[in-house]
Amino acid sequence: MFTHMTVGANDLEASRKFYDAALGALGIPESAADDKGRYWWRTPRGAFAITRPLDGEDACHANGGTIGFAARDADAVKAFHDAGVAAGGTAIEDPPGPRQGPFGTLNLAYLRDPSGNKICAMHRAG
Repeated sequence: MFTHMTVGANDLEASRKFYDAALGALGIPESAADDKGRYWWRTPRGAFAITRPLDGEDACHANGGTIGFAARDADAVKAFHDAGVAAGGTAIEDPPGPRQGPFGTLNLAYLRDPSGNKICAMHRAG
């Protein structure tokens, strides 16, 4: 359904380090910069980018918005969380682990990146 997602960042270098660590824990290769100074993480199934806002204003997070990244297993969810916190992210909501809901058991970890964007890693159990 989606080809790519982009979020704004006020400190591109801090955000790049954060996402290289957190997404690296999910097996996503390190970022590459384009000619406009944006950083991209690419997989065969889609891409994710950070950029300074093109209008010159400060980046701000979407209130109520979350970007979810697929994890291969529950261990990768925890590794994503730990790597993200070590690289300047903020742990939010419940600790990483399983949650029961209407869609079955999901292993989740939620973080805020250095610019306040809310992201998570998710693995759908069995």
